[in-house]
Amino acid sequence: MIKVIGAGLPRTGTTSMKAALERLGFAPCYHMAEVMTHPDHVDRWLSVAAGEVKAREDWDRVFTGYQATQDWPASHYWRELADAYPEAKIVLTVRDPHKWYPSIRMLLSDENRLDASEELPEVARQVFASMERMRPALDQFGRSLFGPDWHFGGDMVDEETAVAAFERHTAAVKESVAADRLLVFDVREGWEPLCDFLGVAVPAGEPFPHLNDAESMRQALERMRDGDMSAFPFGESTS
Repeated sequence: MIKVIGAGLPRTGTTSMKAALERLGFAPCYHMAEVMTHPDHVDRWLSVAAGEVKAREDWDRVFTGYQATQDWPASHYWRELADAYPEAKIVLTVRDPHKWYPSIRMLLSDENRLDASEELPEVARQVFASMERMRPALDQFGRSLFGPDWHFGGDMVDEETAVAAFERHTAAVKESVAADRLLVFDVREGWEPLCDFLGVAVPAGEPFPHLNDAESMRQALERMRDGDMSAFPFGESTS
């Protein structure tokens, strides 16, 4: 059963949050890395994108075995998940949108277009093929955020447009979720606000996980193209 719903956009600390939530006992946490390493999950999300998943029991099948969510594809459906799991807490991860822009641009633009070439090692080719199959859903997510002309792997919108989209998303979550159910959280704040919100103890002597930045994501993709799956899940920096 889902106990924590992530409402943050990609590259707002969601991979750090995945690691943090799992350390706090909300494991496993669903993240895009799950799709990339479990090709059979693509069919679940294509069904969701087609509007075939509506009732709580449908979402239970999508998230079988998971206790929390972060990142796309799950965070695109934060409204639906909030309704399906009314007892779940919602965490909206945020960061400076102008620092977020180059990170999301690297993630979504043609700089990192996924290519399921026969020249790739088999394990990496499966990952890239999975993401290519996810394209209808990813296009849907991006168009809802950036406008009807956007498509996954194409040119990113300009910074002003992206920042405005970020701010609209943040405002929509804040306006729609009851204050006692929502934590607006920058991962640079560390364990205390998150643990207080979730009602769990702060891990003694452990730093909050701060994972990866745009350049290390690029390096992770390069390693994956060489068949090194230790690159997953690639993380995110708050810098």
